[in-house]
Amino acid sequence: MSGPEITFRLNGTFHTEGDPTVLETGKYQARLKEGKIFITGENKELLISDFAIIFPTNSHCVFELIDVTIGIQFHWERKENQRFNGSLLFIIEKNQITAINSIHLEDYLTSVISSEMSATSSEELLKAHAVISRSWLIAQIDKAKQLKKKQQQPEITIQTEEELVRWYDREDHLNFDVCADDHCQRYQGITKETTPAAEAAIKATRGLVLMHGGEICDARFSKSCGGVSELFENTWEPVNHPYLQKVIDNPTQPEGYDLNLCEESAADRWIRSNPPAFCNTHDKKILSQVLNDYDQETNDFYRWKVSYTQQELSELIHQRTEINFGSIIDLIPIERGVSGRLIRLKIIGTLKTMIIGKELVIRKALSSTHLYSSAFVVDKEGIKDGIPEKFILTGAGWGHGVGLCQIGAAVMGAHGYSYSEILMHYFKGATLEKQYL
Repeated sequence: MSGPEITFRLNGTFHTEGDPTVLETGKYQARLKEGKIFITGENKELLISDFAIIFPTNSHCVFELIDVTIGIQFHWERKENQRFNGSLLFIIEKNQITAINSIHLEDYLTSVISSEMSATSSEELLKAHAVISRSWLIAQIDKAKQLKKKQQQPEITIQTEEELVRWYDREDHLNFDVCADDHCQRYQGITKETTPAAEAAIKATRGLVLMHGGEICDARFSKSCGGVSELFENTWEPVNHPYLQKVIDNPTQPEGYDLNLCEESAADRWIRSNPPAFCNTHDKKILSQVLNDYDQETNDFYRWKVSYTQQELSELIHQRTEINFGSIIDLIPIERGVSGRLIRLKIIGTLKTMIIGKELVIRKALSSTHLYSSAFVVDKEGIKDGIPEKFILTGAGWGHGVGLCQIGAAVMGAHGYSYSEILMHYFKGATLEKQYL
């Protein structure tokens, strides 16, 4: 959470580093003034300079951040107050104050599996998600250390006059390990009620991670793969991870389909059809395990449709890309991944033609928030003088589709698969190893 001012509430007594002053229960503001952080409360103002840590005096003390934005740039974006255990840090970042929560890794994970899904999910699903969330987090911390050691940042944008390719990852965060929203993993502190089952899943898998080739797996996950999972390198940096490969989300290959979804004809038929898959479910009880209250505002995710008028689409692409294409003549698939997700899409306009990618750039360009996925095909209607009046996007899946499919995993858990079987289904060739007790 960042801004020129952050309002927070302390429940219990806290103190600042190196300062005997005790901050009692109450409401406070952290303000940026003349390049310094000031914390003000009732009849109290503290100058903290450019860095502050507020420590709880005991484990029962919690703090609350007011008006935290969640689901940033997604269709469910909203503000909510969130409560946290641990310490509260304030730093100055890009002429704003950033609030950071410092917390033990295992406590963080208890919140993550309660924030990413319902804490009442099946035991095996909770265990599986505990393992992948732990693996991903440690892998990101290790990766950041290696980059810092090499004094380098990965290239994430390739731009020419004819093409814009960019991918988004946690490298955007330089001053803390991970953010608290969908960009990394949802972490909402103790705002979302946890359960003994969620706590037991963390305890039962404590220190357990996915490994491959002697390294902790960069374990990714999304809501719905749409029937086939995607490769890591088609979504993020061009690095192949053997455990993040194409996975058919079904016990057997669906009959009657060509699953070479890099090919346009095969992808077209696959996306327009309704093939069997673990994540192809409308079981509300199972879906409630994965879809929190605001996620359940999304009714169609395995297969979906979005329609735009010419005016809507041309204005949307202009606004989202900051490039004026003029009227949109066509959207042409240039390259698809193994799940049928578009990696590169050519936008042809009356004023500009350009190829964009990777998948999240495409999803952002074609929605006021994020398109459900980049696995879609395009139909045009009412073409006059070469300009379509309407575009219809028919798509598959929700999210990038790499790694574990949350809805598919929920169905597997409901069908009696163990958490290790769920993990081995989505992360081929990986093994489970305990890193610490």
